[in-house]
Amino acid sequence: MLRERVITALVLLALLIPAVMARSPLPFALLTIVLIAAAGWEWGRLCGLPRAAAVASGVVLGLACVTIAPLGGGVGGVVVPAEAWAGVTVLWVLVGAVSLRAGPDGFRQVSAGLRFVVGWVLIGAAWAALMASWERGLAYLATVCALVWAADIFAYFGGRAFGKRKLAPTISPGKSWEGAISGLLAVIVLAVIVVIVTARPHGNLFWLLRERLGFAGMVGACAALVAMAIMGDLVESLAKRSAGIKDSSQLLPGHGGVLDRIDALLPVFPAALALVTI
Repeated sequence: MLRERVITALVLLALLIPAVMARSPLPFALLTIVLIAAAGWEWGRLCGLPRAAAVASGVVLGLACVTIAPLGGGVGGVVVPAEAWAGVTVLWVLVGAVSLRAGPDGFRQVSAGLRFVVGWVLIGAAWAALMASWERGLAYLATVCALVWAADIFAYFGGRAFGKRKLAPTISPGKSWEGAISGLLAVIVLAVIVVIVTARPHGNLFWLLRERLGFAGMVGACAALVAMAIMGDLVESLAKRSAGIKDSSQLLPGHGGVLDRIDALLPVFPAALALVTI
C-alpha cells in the first residue's frame, strides 16, 4: 500500500509541477480538466447514478470546463466578479450545514438528482476557482494549497496525540475537535511566518489577507478557510458513508479516488478568492 501511494504521488507530481510552472495556462487547464472530469464521474457514482450516466456526468463536466478553459485574465478570458465567488461560498455553507446536520440517514433521503446537480455544480465551480487562482500566480496557488494541507496534516497528528472529543462521530469517527484546533493553529503559524518572510507587497494568500483585513482579520479568515476545508472533507465522507463505500473510486492507487484527494480543496478555492477580491 505504501509503495503504491508513493508511486502514485510521484507520478502526479511529475505531471502537476511542469503544468503549474508552464507559462501557458493550457497544460494546467487540460490536466486539471481530466481530474475534475474524473471527480464528476465519482460524484455520479456516490449519488447512485447508473454506470453509463455516471461516466456521462464526468464527460459532460469535462467538456463544460473545456468551453471555459482560461485564455488569460480570469476564466475563459473573463474576470469573474468577486460576488460570484462569494455566492459559491454561501452555497457551500448552506449545503454543508444542511447535509452535516441531516447525517447519513437524512442525506440518503434527499433526492439523488438534487444531490447530484448541486455537487456537480460545486465541483465545476471549484475548477473555475482553481484556474482563477492559477492566474493570480504560483505564490497564491501554493499558499491556498498549503493552508489546506497544513490543516489536514496537523489535524491528523493533533487528533492522534490529543483527540478525545469527536467532531462528527456518525460521519467521520476519526476526526476530533482537538485535531481540528491543531490544524487551525498550524495554519495560523504558517500564515504568520509567510507574512513575516514576505514583508513587502506580495501575491500570496496570507499577505493579501493581512493587507486587506489586518492581522486579526487574517487570523479570522484563516479560521474560516480551515472550517471550509473541514466541511468539504466531511461532506464527501458523508456522501461515501451514505453510499456505503470507503473510497470515491480506485483511480489513484493507494490514495482512493480524485475526490478523496481534493475534497477539502473544493470549497476553499472559491472562498479564498471571495476573501481577497470582494
